[in-house]
Amino acid sequence: MPIRIADTRAEVRKPERRALLQTFSFVTEQPQIIHLHTKEFSAVCPGTGLPDIGTLDVWYLPSDRCLELKSFKMYLFSYRNEEIFQEPVADLIFEDLWSVLEPRYLRLSLRYNVRGGIRTTVHLARGDTRKLPLETRRLLFCG
Repeated sequence: MPIRIADTRAEVRKPERRALLQTFSFVTEQPQIIHLHTKEFSAVCPGTGLPDIGTLDVWYLPSDRCLELKSFKMYLFSYRNEEIFQEPVADLIFEDLWSVLEPRYLRLSLRYNVRGGIRTTVHLARGDTRKLPLETRRLLFCG
C-alpha cells in the first residue's frame, strides 16, 4: 500500500464539526486568559494509517463569549478517525475556534507524541495584545 502524502483539509473540513462548538456569553472588566489543555487529541496519519496522539493547548482572551467545554471535547473527538497531518489539523482547529469565539487573542499549540525520534509542535496565534496590561501579556506569553 503506497504512503499517502497529502493535505487532506478539504476532505476533513466539515461545517457540522464547527457547529459542535458552543459558546456562552461572558464579559469581564479585567482581561482573562483562558487556557485549555488536553493530552488526548488524536487523529490518523494519512501516510501510515496509524493513530497520531498529541497534546493540544489553547490560550484565548475572550471578547464577549467563552467556549463551552463539553462541546469542545466532542469537537476534538470528531477528529479521532480522520486522516489528517498535524499541521493542517492545527490550522482547522485554530480557524474554527477563531470563528466561533471571535476572541481578542487566540494561541494554539499542538505537539504530537514522538514518532521516529522527531518531536513536532505546531504554533498558531492571532490577535492584538498591545492594549493589554503588561501583567496580562506576561501571563499570556509565559504559558
